[in-house]
Amino acid sequence: MSDEKDYLHPDEFGNLGINTDSAVVPVYLGKNDKFKFNCYPGISCFNECCRNIDIVLTPYDVLRLKNNLGITTTEFIANFTNFYEVDGHGLPGLNLKTKDDMKACEFLTEGGCAVYEDRPTACRYYALGNMAMRKKDSGEAEIGYFVVKEDHCKGHLEDKEQTVAEYRHGQGLEEYDEMNFGFQELVLKKKSSGPTVGAPSPRSMQLYFLATYDMDRFREFIKSPGFMDVFDLPAEEYEKIISDELELLNFSQRFLKQVLFGENTIVQKENAADVRMQKKQQRMSRKQKELNDQAEGKA
Repeated sequence: MSDEKDYLHPDEFGNLGINTDSAVVPVYLGKNDKFKFNCYPGISCFNECCRNIDIVLTPYDVLRLKNNLGITTTEFIANFTNFYEVDGHGLPGLNLKTKDDMKACEFLTEGGCAVYEDRPTACRYYALGNMAMRKKDSGEAEIGYFVVKEDHCKGHLEDKEQTVAEYRHGQGLEEYDEMNFGFQELVLKKKSSGPTVGAPSPRSMQLYFLATYDMDRFREFIKSPGFMDVFDLPAEEYEKIISDELELLNFSQRFLKQVLFGENTIVQKENAADVRMQKKQQRMSRKQKELNDQAEGKA
């Protein structure tokens, strides 16, 4: 098997709030490689990286931020995000809304970040970036790292030296990376599949968005009779998914891999296809009856 790798553009993953056209230092770093950087409240550029931003959010970012604010994922998406297209085929993504002419982060205050404990992955990584990549003969994603230097940032002039692993630990990124990996892998699969998958239907993209970002609505979806008619989940696993949003997030990625790529890890009921067809026919019959009733009413 070849070790040659395809690198995705760093805008795809990781430090997605950076102007990577001019800021990326294109040197691959492993977890044990060292770099110089430090950021603290007394540094002259403090909070400058929170302006002129384009912070792309992962599904786990959305969960952490909505919990910090005490709202639902649906409310967070409506009030604090914008949509963007990830891959040119309608794949939806989310980034943070900004305020004022400086495109400052919604959560920036004079004292710093108002949601610091739950700040997004991109903010935690700065001034590192990461990107998903895959070996030529493998669909599995790997993560590489690179330094990001922007003119306003003075943190690179500091003497503090640390490894990538030490920096990630200090920023609490182990948990974020673990929770983000399935999402990165999902997007990488979609991007790598190219014309074999093609442009998804609007309905499949609505389902993708629901199962990726809007966990509160996705929970209601899997509690619906339509879902239960098709999938055969053990009761204990089902209850865990319903009650634990991290389990729900992990399940949503399994669900999408099955729906989009045919990775059948969720057992379907034997008569699922028959049940779906029967319900479709019932819906069509009801619709036809409504049309007939309307026609008779006009006669």
